[in-house]
Amino acid sequence: MRLYGLKNCDKCRLAKKNYGLSAIIDVREDPINDDILARAIAEFGDSIVNRASTTWRGLTEAERGMDTFSLLRAHPALMKRPLIVHDNGEMTVGKIAP
Repeated sequence: MRLYGLKNCDKCRLAKKNYGLSAIIDVREDPINDDILARAIAEFGDSIVNRASTTWRGLTEAERGMDTFSLLRAHPALMKRPLIVHDNGEMTVGKIAP
C-alpha cells in the first residue's frame, strides 16, 4: 500500500498512523508516477482537485483552466489527500481510516 500526500498534512499523517504505514510519499518531493496519476484522474475525475485550498485560490484563471493532469503536475499540492493505492490496485482519496 502506498500513501501519496504531503508529509506536513494532518490528514496524511493520521491516515499513515491508521493504516500502519511507515511513510508518506510526499508529492512535492517525489511526484506521482504518470500512470498512477492518470488512473486516479480516470477514477475520481476532477474531484481529485482540492478547490478549497489556498493553492487553488492563488491560481490564475489560465491555470484553473488547465486539464486536471497538467494542473496536478504543475501544482501537486492541489491533489485531495491522501491518495492511497492499495496492494490490490484499488484507489481511495481523502479516506483516513481503513
